[in-house]
Amino acid sequence: MKKIHVKYFAIFRDQVGRDEETVETDATDPAGLYAELKARHDFGLGADRLKVAVNDEFASWDRSLSDGDRIVFIPPVAGG
Repeated sequence: MKKIHVKYFAIFRDQVGRDEETVETDATDPAGLYAELKARHDFGLGADRLKVAVNDEFASWDRSLSDGDRIVFIPPVAGG
């Protein structure tokens, strides 16, 4: 089991009610972690609509996770 620090922005922050949390997970990659968080927090967005960053760098959904990693799931942004 590893501890992963998750930072929330935009719609995720609104749904979770906080800016960040540390989760204990057996997920091996961001896709597995997002599936866990989606079930826990009832996120409506599928992973196919998001980007993911690990340790402040854009990453692939199958990148290996390590204890202490920092994850951000980035939702689509509307703007003008």
